[in-house]
Amino acid sequence: MEDTKSVATLIGSTASKIQQLQKAFAELESQRALTLNLRWKELEEHFSGLEKSLKRRFHELEDQEKEFETKTRKAREMLQKREAAVVAKEQSSLVRLQEKRDAAVFAITNALEKHRKLSSGQPADNGDNGELLVEEKQPEDIKSSFENGNLEVKSYPQLVKLCEEMDSEGLQKFISDNRKNLAALKEEIPWALKAAGSPARLVLESLEGFYPSEVDGKKDANLLGLRRTCIMLMECLSVLLSNLDMVSVLALISEDIKEQANLIAEEWKPKLDALDMDASNGNSLEAHAFLQLIDTFGIASGFNEEELSRLIPMVSRRRQAADLCRSLGLSEKMPGVIEVLVKNGRQIDAVNLAFAFELTEQFSPVPLLKSYLKEARKASSPVKPGNASPTAQTEVSERELTALKAVIKCIEEHNLEEQYPVDPLQKRVLLLEKAKADKKRATEVAKPQPKRPRANGAGYGPRVTNIAADKTFYPRVTDRYMQYVYDRPYVYAGPADNHSHSLLASATYNFSPSHGNYFGNGYQYQTPYLH
Repeated sequence: MEDTKSVATLIGSTASKIQQLQKAFAELESQRALTLNLRWKELEEHFSGLEKSLKRRFHELEDQEKEFETKTRKAREMLQKREAAVVAKEQSSLVRLQEKRDAAVFAITNALEKHRKLSSGQPADNGDNGELLVEEKQPEDIKSSFENGNLEVKSYPQLVKLCEEMDSEGLQKFISDNRKNLAALKEEIPWALKAAGSPARLVLESLEGFYPSEVDGKKDANLLGLRRTCIMLMECLSVLLSNLDMVSVLALISEDIKEQANLIAEEWKPKLDALDMDASNGNSLEAHAFLQLIDTFGIASGFNEEELSRLIPMVSRRRQAADLCRSLGLSEKMPGVIEVLVKNGRQIDAVNLAFAFELTEQFSPVPLLKSYLKEARKASSPVKPGNASPTAQTEVSERELTALKAVIKCIEEHNLEEQYPVDPLQKRVLLLEKAKADKKRATEVAKPQPKRPRANGAGYGPRVTNIAADKTFYPRVTDRYMQYVYDRPYVYAGPADNHSHSLLASATYNFSPSHGNYFGNGYQYQTPYLH
């Protein structure tokens, strides 16, 4: 600021300096013996021009300085707010973590005390505060371990019977037959698993047939349903385990169960190498099942984190992806995973994971979404309307329409409307939808209509088209231009506080060199996830 004032003072004294120079020049001219080529007017114009130029540049610098100070002040205020929010989150996380630690220590202490009393022949005591002490339970005695253990399986009592009989094939078939009511099934399966003699063993047995012997079994719709059911059963077992105390979990997931789960994982692992990462589009059931297996049965320590993190792009579209990464201790690997997604044209998945792991500062969502749309339009540009077939033009429009809907959905899910207004995008969607509907209607009208015989059978009469009945041939405007209905919100769960962290650096990932055009590979975001 002092330098600015000194510069302003020097500029202000320019006029007096010019006057002094004028006097000196006049004195010099009066005493000159020869005619000088210079004239005072020329000198005055020269110095006046320099003065104006300096003043203009000085004012510009002042404006830039003020603007910089304003931006700096706002940035500091924002940084202070974020620091305060981070501190508040840390304090809240520490409080919750301490509560969980205290509860775990209390449960372990009570269990050890109860075990000591039982071993010494002393009568067990439930305590004066009315809280039940934790007992060592066998897998068949875990029914009372839920917080509200009086809940029963009411809608599908057959589930309880199948679990009691340890009928894995029957359980698979029952879930497949009732797939329309999948939400209700998922709520009751964890409770039904309690009735099994060994819930963990029942779930492991249900995984048989995940990889059939047939070469073309992957394309079979029944196989896809079976794989989804296997994943759901492992998720339900995880729900059951999360509602049990530590002693019951150790009894349920014994070393023998872990060994069997590890054998299955080792059998599946080589088959993941043959998967087409490009074709999976972040929705691979095989990779999801593998990650869910090692997470549910707690055998992640036997596998390399780098190898596990390379599987994340193959399941990035799955709604369980974020929770799986945290549970497996891969949170530190997420920056590398997001970079892989961005480089391979899957910016939507990258934005979802960036929000899930609070990495939006490192991976700004709006530029990623704009880049996604830019690539979509760039992929559509080579096809010129005048030289392309109607089918090719339709495919180009479909690509852009799919990209627009995906971006709008992502913006709305993450509340980015202020940073990226959706009105222009929605107008473009309506325009493409209208063009699509007009083209479809024109195609239908162009089809030859079969001639109908006259009522008296005396040949065919002229086809009359301009009649009142034809006015109802086309549907109403609201029917023709169907509004875009968004599917179920596709948002990853927020970061949890009780997950492990990896201390290793972010992994480096590489997609196969044969990766084709991202928008030409049928990558869709609107397909609803079954379970």
